[in-house]
Amino acid sequence: MQTTLQQSSSQPQQSGDPNAKGRQITLPFVRNIGIAAHIDAGKTTTTERILFYTGTTHKIGNVDEGNTVTDWMEQERERGITITSAAITCFWGKYQINIIDTPGHVDFTAEVERSLRVLDGAVAVFCAVAGVQPQSETVWRQATRYNVPRIAFVNKMDRTGANFENCLKEIREKLGANAWPLFLPIGKEDNFQGVVDVLNQKAIVWKSDQTGAKFHVEEIPAHLVEPAKKAYHDLVEAVANVDDHVAEFFLNEKPVPLADLKAGIRRATIANKIVPVTCGSAFKNKGVQPMIDMVVDYLPCPIDLPTVEGLDEIKHEPMQRARNDHEPFACLAFKLWSDPFVGKLVFFRVYSGILKTGDTIYNPRTRKRERVGRLMRMKADQREQVDACYSGDIAALVGVKHITTGDTLCIEEDSIILEPPKFPEPVISMAVEPKTKADRDKMGDALARLSEEDPTFRVSTNQETGQTIIAGMGELHLEIIQDRMKREFKVESNSGKPQIAYRETITRAAEAEGKFIRQSGGRGQYGHCVIAIEPLPKGTGVVIENEVVGGRIPREYIPAVQDGIEEAALTGVLAGFRVIDFKARILDGSFHEVDSSELAFKLAGSFAFKEAFRQAKPILLEPIMVVDVTTPEEYMGDILGDINSRRGHIINIENKQFSTNIRAHVALSEMFGYATVIRSLSKGRAAYSMEPSHFEKVPDSILATILDSNKPAAAGGDKK
Repeated sequence: MQTTLQQSSSQPQQSGDPNAKGRQITLPFVRNIGIAAHIDAGKTTTTERILFYTGTTHKIGNVDEGNTVTDWMEQERERGITITSAAITCFWGKYQINIIDTPGHVDFTAEVERSLRVLDGAVAVFCAVAGVQPQSETVWRQATRYNVPRIAFVNKMDRTGANFENCLKEIREKLGANAWPLFLPIGKEDNFQGVVDVLNQKAIVWKSDQTGAKFHVEEIPAHLVEPAKKAYHDLVEAVANVDDHVAEFFLNEKPVPLADLKAGIRRATIANKIVPVTCGSAFKNKGVQPMIDMVVDYLPCPIDLPTVEGLDEIKHEPMQRARNDHEPFACLAFKLWSDPFVGKLVFFRVYSGILKTGDTIYNPRTRKRERVGRLMRMKADQREQVDACYSGDIAALVGVKHITTGDTLCIEEDSIILEPPKFPEPVISMAVEPKTKADRDKMGDALARLSEEDPTFRVSTNQETGQTIIAGMGELHLEIIQDRMKREFKVESNSGKPQIAYRETITRAAEAEGKFIRQSGGRGQYGHCVIAIEPLPKGTGVVIENEVVGGRIPREYIPAVQDGIEEAALTGVLAGFRVIDFKARILDGSFHEVDSSELAFKLAGSFAFKEAFRQAKPILLEPIMVVDVTTPEEYMGDILGDINSRRGHIINIENKQFSTNIRAHVALSEMFGYATVIRSLSKGRAAYSMEPSHFEKVPDSILATILDSNKPAAAGGDKK
């Protein structure tokens, strides 16, 4: 039996513009999914095949040829990596699938974070050769944090060294996933031909068609009949363990009807109790259609998920919204983008209600109203104007102001605040300056717009030197920012050496007083306080308590003292870096009935903190990264030696069939230029990724060098 898929003709006839005359794709037929994985696992290639088989595109795009739909930025096509998440809508039969293709590089982790926050389900792509890679674990943890149901697609089954069983084992062991295959591979490497459908006990084989649109449904090859039967039995048992309805059939030793088994898998997947697994080769156009079927069969539609949790704007009490069109309108703005043609785009996910052109929306954060001018359905960098957006939709607003990433947009009469996505702090910064006077005028605007788009990119001005400091998640991140300034905003810039966002803390308790007294004719200034500081455990943050009794400092001046302490902690004392993990107690003080003011007490608090800090044995902390290196075994010795020379601490070495994985903790300051070094050591065959782990004390042997280089300006400090 030969089957040809031409989904463009099987779209519902009304789907040319689903919003033209009211909602025509109902919520049970909507899927909001993300494609997420480690670098080079094949996310963008998989997305391109989905777009081709759903009839959204009529030519298959390839990363290597630089003609993909979702990697549309010039930098993405040049480098062959995804930098910004792209949203696109396609149709599979009667189903509308809104897809977000996310980056794999840790420098752009904010794109993954905010995408997973607004998605209902995800396809986790794994490389059949490399298995579960470091960034796969990071993405999986992010999805777990937001309770996003997942299916797994083991890609690259055509590659030398592909091992489906090993990859499945790693998904279970490394990610703790209850993963079960719904499809098994037929052959591997050069002999990969198709997949065995475990539920239907049939083989799906791709033979002659270059595009992969045609496939054959056949009987299972003889050597795979027993593995297929065992996989079916194991799958039924696994579902029975987590679903009561299937358990009834299983315990009574009755065959489970196919519809009941699929419904049980769907319930278990949505409840995050099971992860269905399939396999294929997106590059060779095999195995993608069954994966799309799994998306519509097992990943949730918006109404399958629990009601949306939020806070009442006025009372700040928990409140809920059902995910349908009849509830009051509420959506979450999860991404901003500067479009050269239409200006500022605000990407949003509608959780409840309907938004139409001309409606007025309300932002609880700013307490401002805005009128909706234009609504866009996005197709990567292409735009399609629509009249209305419904619950479950992912779309974009054009021309609105005063909105930032994470803002809730709703109706004023029934306002709600939804949980925004959380973003990591920048770990690296450097000074930038315009090349010419003309560039100077444009650079501020360019940086402001880029920082508005990217929550992990920060811009600040060093007060002592007047330098502009940009901070981000890594060297590549800041390199892309400068490249975008040049291409999109026509701003040429020079940059200094990257600086590390160190932190300062204390190691013992201390007490000090601060006074600010000034008399210069007329009314003077008087502020006086005594504070004690003590260290707190790692990751605790900053705690400030008021223990003043007897009105020694009037109540109205206590917040000013607290502000002074907080402000002083932002720029530290050792080298101008932020102070973390300490507790400050305001113990005593005095005031003058005429001369005391908030400013005087704020300065007194700042002076007291700095004096106490000097006495509390302060230390400097440096960011430590988790570095994961994948290398052929013959280069392992050289790479281990290099990591040790960088003050690295090896955590784990794992030998695989064709490679070795090395995981180590290395100080960020030692990792500059590592991409070039690792290419040189391995003749270009090793790859690495790194992400922030924790802060550790800077060794005494290099402390003096860091203090000397940062004392004059503290230019690398993260003043945020």
